[in-house]
Amino acid sequence: MGIGDKISNKSEELGGKAKETTGRATGDEQLEAEGKGDQASAGVKQGVEKLKDAAKDIKDGLTK
Repeated sequence: MGIGDKISNKSEELGGKAKETTGRATGDEQLEAEGKGDQASAGVKQGVEKLKDAAKDIKDGLTK
């Protein structure tokens, strides 16, 4: 996983938390749900990147 991807995914996750918190504080259910969705999306992306890293590590281990 590239550092740019890590930063982007973390930024999306933190933005989602901020939206969720703001939505909850203001009673804006749509904003709260959007924030939860952003967090879920970032989590999926982070999971995929971790799988890619694990596959690369396995490949590198087999070729050494």
